[in-house]
Amino acid sequence: MRFSIKIKGKVQGVFFRKSAQEKAVSLGLTGFVRNESDGSVYVEAQGLKDQLEMFTDWCGEGPPMSHVTSVEVSIKNDEPTECFEVRR
Repeated sequence: MRFSIKIKGKVQGVFFRKSAQEKAVSLGLTGFVRNESDGSVYVEAQGLKDQLEMFTDWCGEGPPMSHVTSVEVSIKNDEPTECFEVRR
């Protein structure tokens, strides 16, 4: 299963991408995270449903310096990936 996640709020410049990568890897997820030009963070994460739900819950909190105002989740077609990376 693969989730597309858009996180809005104070999520850039607060180590959100690196923290998301660490959380995703700890949950056994693959995919990527990147900053968007509108100030949001975009994530595609792939794994088991329970893992993805835990990750989505984490996205609603984020790292300590962030302030998340919304998390939008949609299901995407699976695209096999081998790791979880930070993209620019």
